[in-house]
Amino acid sequence: MMEYRNARNQVLSDIKRTLVLDVLKPHSPPLPDFAAFLSEFDGVDKIDITVLEMDEKTETIKLVITGSLFDYEELKSHMSKQGAVIHSVDQVIVENKK
Repeated sequence: MMEYRNARNQVLSDIKRTLVLDVLKPHSPPLPDFAAFLSEFDGVDKIDITVLEMDEKTETIKLVITGSLFDYEELKSHMSKQGAVIHSVDQVIVENKK
């Protein structure tokens, strides 16, 4: 069995995590495209987005990301390519798959 490690040399294959994030993003890309973009990130299994607030140029969303082989800092960088910024980590769930 292959062992996957993140940038800090932590084994990721045995851990399933769910992050609930408060994110600010521009209206473009639209939510379906943004969700598809995030789902392409290595290690992400599921994306769930709820719009919390909209103004003229931006959307505040609750983003729930589930997967095992993703690194938070790399995910943050990936999201910034679409102009999205994480305001806060509101909940973290970690499950050991062993």
